[in-house]
Amino acid sequence: MKKISVLLIALTISITSCKKEKKETETDSVPKIEVTDKFVVKPEATSVKWTAYKTTEKKPVGGEFSVLNFENKEGATAQEALNNLNFSIPISSLFTKDDGRDAKLKASFFGAMLDTEFLKGTIKHNNNEYIASITMNGVTHDLPLKVTITEERRVSMTGTMQLKDWNALGALESLNKVCFDLHKGADGVSKTWEDVAIEINTYLRKN
Repeated sequence: MKKISVLLIALTISITSCKKEKKETETDSVPKIEVTDKFVVKPEATSVKWTAYKTTEKKPVGGEFSVLNFENKEGATAQEALNNLNFSIPISSLFTKDDGRDAKLKASFFGAMLDTEFLKGTIKHNNNEYIASITMNGVTHDLPLKVTITEERRVSMTGTMQLKDWNALGALESLNKVCFDLHKGADGVSKTWEDVAIEINTYLRKN
């Protein structure tokens, strides 16, 4: 009787062990799904605005480019998604809510430059600093950017272009000639400033 009891116990342990081993094997065979949460920057979620200035009082004149071309870019971090992002902007997409002004800017300012079809550039991130390497008028020059990124993944990048850095003072003079009277202030002086404020806003979506 004692031998039978020992045999039953051994058999029970063996069956339990087999079931456990089988369960572990089945669990191990289930494919593991890797969960990713990447940052993605897309052109349709990005805007490019600019502010130029006229008259001695430096009155602002705002506008934007309604088209921004680049391929969707993703990264494990916001910095990685933005780094080495190549873009091009058609000059034809310039928009200021004033058809006459738009025509003058396209013809007398950008039209007085080299490579009048597109502005091109690359956003770069290195050592916690951002720059936009912009090609305009046949010149490539780095524009330092101040960047803020919120917890909601909204990004704002701002900087100020000095047109002399792109050899564009001749184009600025061409614009001031056709806008001479419009750029006069209370002092009777016609002036178009060479600094242009740039503001880029985007939203980094989840992949």
